[in-house]
Amino acid sequence: MSEPTTTVTLPVNVEQIAALLPHRYPFLLLDRVTALDPYKRISAIKNVTIGEPFFQGHFPSRPVMPGVLIIEAMAQSAGMLALLSNPPDSQRSTIFYLVKVDKARFNRIVVPGDQLCLEVEHRRAVRNMHQFWGQALVDGHLVAEAEMLCAGIAE
Repeated sequence: MSEPTTTVTLPVNVEQIAALLPHRYPFLLLDRVTALDPYKRISAIKNVTIGEPFFQGHFPSRPVMPGVLIIEAMAQSAGMLALLSNPPDSQRSTIFYLVKVDKARFNRIVVPGDQLCLEVEHRRAVRNMHQFWGQALVDGHLVAEAEMLCAGIAE
């Protein structure tokens, strides 16, 4: 990520997110971007509802959001950080693929009615590879964290 000046009006809503990320329902896991420090960090939210399709089969008698989807939500936040940090004319030209997850920890379960607050920071970049650190919180309590490596591939 180079560092030209970029301007983003917050919050970024789900329609704006869908215009930048290739994901669609049921795999678009961000509802809003609430804070952005370009090239450094992003805050986003995912509202977890009982209507999520994964709850039908993931412990249906006690619905729990799968940990891998919490990591995916953090990775989508990382992608938004990278995309929103670039000038608007170049935001759609790169897709970020999650290529590695390290140091993943899950501290609490996430259930319907929770609001997942995603905090992701950019750690470093080498060519098209970007390292991020992410945390997911519910009501201020850490529920998951992970280090992620993403590859930015030009379309």
